[in-house]
Amino acid sequence: MRAKSSATVPTTVTADRHAGLVLGALGVLAFSLSLPATRVGVQQLDPWFVAFGRSVGAALLAGAYLWCTGAPHPTGDQARRLSIVAVGVVVGFPLFTSLALLTQTSAHGAVVIAVLPALTAVFAVLRAGERPPPLFWAASAGGMLAVLVFLGASGAVRGALSPADLFLLAAVVLCGLGYAEGGALARELGGARTICWALLLALPVTLPVTVIAAVADPPRAGAAAWSAFGYLTVVSMFLGFFAWYAGLARGGIARVGQLQLAQPVLTLLWSASLLGETVAPASVLAALVVLACVVLIQRTRARVPPPPASPTRR
Repeated sequence: MRAKSSATVPTTVTADRHAGLVLGALGVLAFSLSLPATRVGVQQLDPWFVAFGRSVGAALLAGAYLWCTGAPHPTGDQARRLSIVAVGVVVGFPLFTSLALLTQTSAHGAVVIAVLPALTAVFAVLRAGERPPPLFWAASAGGMLAVLVFLGASGAVRGALSPADLFLLAAVVLCGLGYAEGGALARELGGARTICWALLLALPVTLPVTVIAAVADPPRAGAAAWSAFGYLTVVSMFLGFFAWYAGLARGGIARVGQLQLAQPVLTLLWSASLLGETVAPASVLAALVVLACVVLIQRTRARVPPPPASPTRR
């Protein structure tokens, strides 16, 4: 029995990691459209309405999901940690990217988003106790450098830091924190319930701000802006996190988080499709380099702490 168990456990762990990578990739694909969609939305809708309104809409979907599945309420400690998730990904990232993309392109935003995998890994070390080996960090740095060189050569980087750049930096710092804390919490609650409870926890803030923004500047927009807002609500703020947090929980926060290295390239390609921006032919080469770094990252073992022996945590 013992020999059989020792053969089964590694197989289960490997399958879980592979599933985590697939789920994480789906999350990255969903999020890669967030900046272009935000850019489209804020051209006709108030940025505060875009940032908080999508969270309110997603919270309504979250409430329906939790009610239909009969999900238990989070504990006090889990609620405290969910507030960190809410500050990072429900409030911080949507707000600061909406403000930034009033004056900056989504391609420019992709440059700053390139630092998100590193920030997610750093917060994973600080919040979740993961300890990736040196080769992991080297591969991560190589991937980020490839993305930044590509975006710089393609003309996405211009001039010194502007207020929009500072907004984007604040967005990625808060998002990295929310990703790491949410990924760790998803090991207890599951990916879907983690984002759902975070959305509901933020509702006392997001709902009043949405109402005030709608009254101050009644939303009037065309089909493109409303379609972008709908995508941000249903996919970027809701369904994308189902896959993303489940992937982080199964495959490891630091390792799966590095799949975001492909997100800036994908965002630039979406920007070209939706907004008519020109993408240099070097994008194909940059994508291959980034993917090579991601493959190296996935082959690097990260020391992740085992799950707690008992269901209660302090």
